Amino acid sequence: MSGKLYLIPTPIGNLEDMTLRAIRLLKEVDYILAEDTRTSAPLLKHFGIDKKVFAHHQHNEHQSVKEIIRFLQEGKQVALISDAGTPAISDPGFLLVREAIKNEIEVCCLPGATAFVPALVDSGLPNDRFVFEGFLPVKKGRQTRIKSLLNEERTMIFYESPHRLLKTLEEFAEYFGAERPVSVSRELSKVFEETVRGTLAEVKNHFETHTLKGEFVICLSGK
Repeated sequence: MSGKLYLIPTPIGNLEDMTLRAIRLLKEVDYILAEDTRTSAPLLKHFGIDKKVFAHHQHNEHQSVKEIIRFLQEGKQVALISDAGTPAISDPGFLLVREAIKNEIEVCCLPGATAFVPALVDSGLPNDRFVFEGFLPVKKGRQTRIKSLLNEERTMIFYESPHRLLKTLEEFAEYFGAERPVSVSRELSKVFEETVRGTLAEVKNHFETHTLKGEFVICLSGK
């Protein structure tokens, strides 16, 4: 019998957000795949999880997928975790899930932590319909992606790093208008959690005079 592939969300900051089911399964599976084994080590140690951990990230996932599928076909139970949040959401996972399904291997994704849901709910922007864009391209295709969203009526959600936040807000103001409502959240579930709401101009001004630290979620109002 084939094994089973579990995609297990991990906390985006607060360790108390780890579910009991996630802890149990990580203790039961044969192998754990981690985006960064060094990042995952403290989390696994905290919950007393002592398992063989393999690296599975964007630089090796094309090569490692075949070996993981072989483990699963041999009947092994395998869990995939990311550094924070739900695997395959702006993180490795899609290629492995697709290959597992192709090989008729059962896949189970647990519900759990992901950054864009609390950021969207906290934003105060319409959340009955929204579009998740993840990270914008760093260079090639960046302007094309932004321009493709000019007539988007749903709330748009983006992930951004600290060193590109101001550039992104400036580009959004240029293309969508400086008065477009936006909400920017950072350090979600952590001690210094912060959500700043206002126009693109106002929120950009705020972050120009504050320390840019942590991962950011931008929720931009639709047209």
